Amino acid sequence: MKHGNQTENSSLTWWQLSLLGVGCTIGTGFFLGASLAISMAGQAVLVSFLLASFGTYSVYHFLAAFMSKDPQKGAFHTYARKAYGRWAGFSSGWVYWGAEMLIMGSQMTALSIFSRYWFPTVPLWMFAAGYALLGILVVLTGAKGFDRIENIFGVVKIAAILMFIIVAAIVMFGSFHSSQDPLFFPHTVQQFIPHGGKGLWASLVYSFYAFGGIEIMSMMAVRLKDKKEASKSGKIMLTVITSIYIISLGMALLLTSSDAFHADESPFVTALDHYNVPYFTDVFNGALIIAGFSTMAASLFAVTSMLVTLAEDGDAPPLFQKKGQNIIDLHLPALGLTVAGMLVSIVFSLLLPEKIYEYMTTAAGLMLLYNWFFILLYANRLIAIKGFSHVQRFGGLALILCAVSGTLLDKSSRPGFFVSVGFLLILAVVVMIMKRVWSRGHSSPF
Repeated sequence: MKHGNQTENSSLTWWQLSLLGVGCTIGTGFFLGASLAISMAGQAVLVSFLLASFGTYSVYHFLAAFMSKDPQKGAFHTYARKAYGRWAGFSSGWVYWGAEMLIMGSQMTALSIFSRYWFPTVPLWMFAAGYALLGILVVLTGAKGFDRIENIFGVVKIAAILMFIIVAAIVMFGSFHSSQDPLFFPHTVQQFIPHGGKGLWASLVYSFYAFGGIEIMSMMAVRLKDKKEASKSGKIMLTVITSIYIISLGMALLLTSSDAFHADESPFVTALDHYNVPYFTDVFNGALIIAGFSTMAASLFAVTSMLVTLAEDGDAPPLFQKKGQNIIDLHLPALGLTVAGMLVSIVFSLLLPEKIYEYMTTAAGLMLLYNWFFILLYANRLIAIKGFSHVQRFGGLALILCAVSGTLLDKSSRPGFFVSVGFLLILAVVVMIMKRVWSRGHSSPF
């Protein structure tokens, strides 16, 4: 590999990385996807989110430990290669790139739908193209520009959730609430978990989606002034977002029956629909757009960086190698390929039947979880695991397995599971072909 320890441009403090993590993590997976989790688990969704939070931190805990011992800009891709060999790094990197391409296409389609709330006559493709262009501009601002923009988005998203918490509190204890509007406290186990353990199990994958983005945070951790603070940064970030997730969802569930939540509307909008709070829907629609755009831009930023690293390792054409000293100073050909993939995904999202594309994006989300599982699997090859870290590792592995297998319990997510298995089979064939190329002494087939 051409890149060793990456310590240049160490410009971030732990709290700056935490704020970047918030910007990269809180997105439509929470603002919109939480409704799906609620519809499956009812008020027990709070347990689902706590379990997903533990599983997520388990993954980040080991990524931070790797980073502290051996800082690498390729993060999980590079560590997979160190643990199991070239085939593992190749698989991890390209699975991540392809999965994020599909997810970004669905994110931009969702952003376009949110935007049509105000401009119903504008075609979806125009909004999608506009958001794609804005995302490219964010990446072109470089590391410092990206940091500033994501920090602002992170603050806005936290403010939006806090706004809901404040408004919900006013509704519950102020003039909006009346004796005819009871609060939905669960008085029995059946009320707390209406669909039983099966519903809680099926909801876990959507709770995990709300924490998607920690792998991007791990790639940025190489820029910490003190690499040993990577764990502290992730711990505080996940504590903050888990707390506001649980509090905000808990208040939403107090205001409205869990039966009222559905996948097409944010749980926070649903919770306040009955109370006609002035301007809330407009303001929260804006928050949804900001949340979706910031996570989309962060993904664009990360996968372009991943493509550069793959090129440096000989696992992508050398054309995509990065130039210059700045670790996020991406070469334009790498950004060009990522943008091309993103545009193809947008076209698929607009032209393919809705269900087919939904299956593809669900599969892509599962592929991200497979990468998380792989990180926990090879952890003991890179660091010595002691004490409670064993609980984190095996607990994280078990929770991710539960989340993935839980998709088989729900008919809407089941096809996505089988599509993801199909992707893995295709990848296995590609890797076998590549291993033959490598065994012939070719460092790179490109």
